[in-house]
Amino acid sequence: MSGQAAATPANKPRTVLFASLIGTTIEFYDFYIYATAAVLVFPRLFFPAADPAAATLQSLATFAIAFFARPVGSAVFGHFGDRVGRKATLVAALLTMGISTVLIGLLPTYASIGTAAPLLLALCRFGQGLGLGGEWGGAVLLATENAPPGKRAWYGMFPQLGAPIGFFLSGGTFLLLGQLMSDADFFSYGWRIPFLASALLVLVGLYVRLKITETPDFQKVLERNERVKVPVLAVLRDHRRALVLGTIIAVSTFVVFYLMTVFALSWGTTRLGFSRQQFLTMQLVAVVFFGLTIPPSALLADRHGRRMAMILVSGAIAVFGLLFGPLFGAGSMLAVATFMILGMCLVGFTYGPLGTLLAEMFPPEVRYTGASLTFNLAGILGASLAPYAATWLATNYGLAYVGYYLSAAALLSLFALLMVGGSRPRAGETSRV
Repeated sequence: MSGQAAATPANKPRTVLFASLIGTTIEFYDFYIYATAAVLVFPRLFFPAADPAAATLQSLATFAIAFFARPVGSAVFGHFGDRVGRKATLVAALLTMGISTVLIGLLPTYASIGTAAPLLLALCRFGQGLGLGGEWGGAVLLATENAPPGKRAWYGMFPQLGAPIGFFLSGGTFLLLGQLMSDADFFSYGWRIPFLASALLVLVGLYVRLKITETPDFQKVLERNERVKVPVLAVLRDHRRALVLGTIIAVSTFVVFYLMTVFALSWGTTRLGFSRQQFLTMQLVAVVFFGLTIPPSALLADRHGRRMAMILVSGAIAVFGLLFGPLFGAGSMLAVATFMILGMCLVGFTYGPLGTLLAEMFPPEVRYTGASLTFNLAGILGASLAPYAATWLATNYGLAYVGYYLSAAALLSLFALLMVGGSRPRAGETSRV
């Protein structure tokens, strides 16, 4: 095994970075087209109700299902990622997510099969969450475990860039369909196009992923015979502190992102009176700033440490929460656009170093499982119910309370960051956490 690992050719940096980027781009594209459709399409076609608000809440409940599936995906794919290898597991995760997304595009609606339609939709949504639960951690490890000394955060931000690119592609697709099609055609068949188009993206991702080799860190685990039998049990038994603190650290990242995307789109197109096209355009402009702020966040994290970078942005998110009501609630195009850009800039600064920080909190033999489980448990706490909770708060108490909810999440993450010690550096490199 040692000789076999030593003979494995090294991955080229360009191939590694592109493979980590293209996979998360596809995964997040798939995930976001569901989020958009959960607001714009599914309440009308899968959850008919006399009260549109009730139908929207039911649709958002299925949106939350994927976040509860993601830790299951973390455990399943993490097990094979830590036992068999990063490459094969990443291919399997990509296929799981892609097949689930394409099936959504083929589902009959409530008008055709009744209550079976939302049940099948929920099942496919579970499959999406299962795949993404295994995808994110593997992509981050593919990048960071191939990184040269001093550039782990820089390499680790490439899979993170898949989030704004995937969101831009999904939002742009819905925006384009809205311009080219009538509402009747869009709700008849047009909404299916983004889901079915995922098949082409998956084929591209598979081609790139199959060309890579195992990461150096996993090869060393094989050489030293350090694989554990059940990685998820090892994480729960030996790395509970890292699991709990890492989960809390990531909570505010999820809350701010899904408030700026799913909740903002829902509230903006219903209560604030923006058209679907107007708000999707504002979101796409804001997402550009999301992507542009990820690279400087990685540079900051490599220079001053992941922990310090996250402390600064968590404090900024807590302050931003106080502006939620005054800016978003103003309702004017300028105020809402400013609000969206500021919020998505903060998303970029917190999302950029997050993957590297979480990966460094676990040793290589359980890193796939540990980082994935941490990230996706945070998804349950920070994202699964965020659009639902924010809609309830805003409806009953006003938008200011949505901001207080965001500020509380940021302060909770800040507290966890202050509790984190140094990470586990690789040989020859000083930890930058």
